[in-house]
Amino acid sequence: MDLSVERPWLRSYAPDVPATIAPSEDSLVDLLRAAAGRFGSRVALDFFGATTTYAELDAQVTRAAEALRRLGVGRGDRVALVLPNCPQHVVAFYAVLRLGAVVVEHNPLYTEQELAHQLADHGARVAVAWDKVAPLVLDTAGATSVETVVAVDLSAALPRLKRWALRLPLPKVRAARAAMTAPAPGALSWERIVAAAGPLAADHPAPGPDDIALLQYTGGTTGTPKGAVLTHRNLRANAAQGRAWVPGLRDGAETVYAVLPLFHAYGLTLCLTFSVSIGATLVLFPRFDLDQTLDAVRRRPPTFLPAVPPIYERLATAARERGVDLTSVRYAISGAMTLPPATVELWESVTGGLLVEGYGMTETSPVALGNPVSPARRPGTVGVPFPSTDIRIVDPEDPSHDRAPGSAGELLIRGPQVFAGYWRRPDETAAVLLPGGWLRTGDVVEMDPDGFVRVVDRIKELIITGGFNVYPSEVEEALRRVPGVLDAAAVGLPGAGGSEEVVAAVVLHADCTTDEAGIRAACRQHLTAYKVPRRVVVVEDLPRSQIGKVLRREVRARLLAG
Repeated sequence: MDLSVERPWLRSYAPDVPATIAPSEDSLVDLLRAAAGRFGSRVALDFFGATTTYAELDAQVTRAAEALRRLGVGRGDRVALVLPNCPQHVVAFYAVLRLGAVVVEHNPLYTEQELAHQLADHGARVAVAWDKVAPLVLDTAGATSVETVVAVDLSAALPRLKRWALRLPLPKVRAARAAMTAPAPGALSWERIVAAAGPLAADHPAPGPDDIALLQYTGGTTGTPKGAVLTHRNLRANAAQGRAWVPGLRDGAETVYAVLPLFHAYGLTLCLTFSVSIGATLVLFPRFDLDQTLDAVRRRPPTFLPAVPPIYERLATAARERGVDLTSVRYAISGAMTLPPATVELWESVTGGLLVEGYGMTETSPVALGNPVSPARRPGTVGVPFPSTDIRIVDPEDPSHDRAPGSAGELLIRGPQVFAGYWRRPDETAAVLLPGGWLRTGDVVEMDPDGFVRVVDRIKELIITGGFNVYPSEVEEALRRVPGVLDAAAVGLPGAGGSEEVVAAVVLHADCTTDEAGIRAACRQHLTAYKVPRRVVVVEDLPRSQIGKVLRREVRARLLAG
């Protein structure tokens, strides 16, 4: 680490958290092998009660790797995964890596156009897809390099009794079966090709730490989807940083709930790599469902829960109302959006455990900062830099110039988890990766004397009205204080003289009687005049990412379109 960088945050670390982590020369494949060696008989995966031990998982991965090898997958090839959370997703992820190939994760709810754009960009010839969306992937073949689609039947991973129940000729059962699986003509069967394959040869070349492990598509700082290149070293480092950040974790004794999608960087690292690194049992949910999650709590109580604020609010409220015991959850990590202090208070009162907020982006594998997992945490901040991670706060117009202590500026990050660049986009890579290994985040932050960081807003979403800077999050915070306002998004729309107007889209309670004038008047109590929305548009819902984050770019586009 560069000793010229001052690190006031080190004194804010929880006890026993190291300042640095040792770099690993192993790959993610070695991560799974180590877990199978140490915890072979421990349950690695739980899917609605169907369990897979670490020894069984390792064996399934070697068979799946051989099946993919027979399809022509080799070192450096990209393989598209278009899957919800399920055991087959975990197996496919590690099988692709075992061949030295590259995983590319995709949201199975994407439209054909969204999928085609990404598939054409990375050039995968093989795709492993949920059978319900496999026809969609097949339809992209003319515009992409995809030659082979392997369809995954989620119901095949269910417990035997549940699989049998899905055959019953009842309307409710038919609906449940249709929601989980569907015919995929033209695609190969994942279950059949894996069953027909023997184990991959033990001497098959394995990947190295600096080989590419993952292409994860992200809007980055520009909003244009592009593949972030993450190496085995990047992802192993972030798993090790997460392990070091929570010294109270017990290897081989934790239970992690995968309520976040594995196809998102946040869910992927916290569930697919971090969980394996500590030999945890991973309880998989195809999507977050409140009833399914509470049923699982009774069967296999969680001890560690990575999620987003709305999930914590819904779980804690429902658990309290239904008398479900959540006190097994000792640690909970929140990310992707602002964590309200009221949510922290509710969650900790129900569980007795800690809920802390962190910060990251796809380009940092994804976690770079976190609140100490101790009473020293500071709600309202995203915490302090992880071990082996440095930060600077700079002038957004001249990132070579550091801002004065306490001043807001753009956050730069440097550490072993920082990505290798954007897939085949050298100009965009050069724009965000600066000399010395510093990553431009595009986020405006402030840091207090103890190293705690508060996110002010995104540079690209800054609203400039009458020459003044308006941060959307500040406006949204004021709007959410208005009685009857459920949620809000503030954006800048073209105004007179080349300036912008602050315009807000709000979601209201069904019984809300406050009108636009009343909302604007209430905002004036908390905002200076130029920050008060000129217009307030009532909408039924706000567009969100797959993990629930409001997409301001889409809000702006919809408002512009009327």
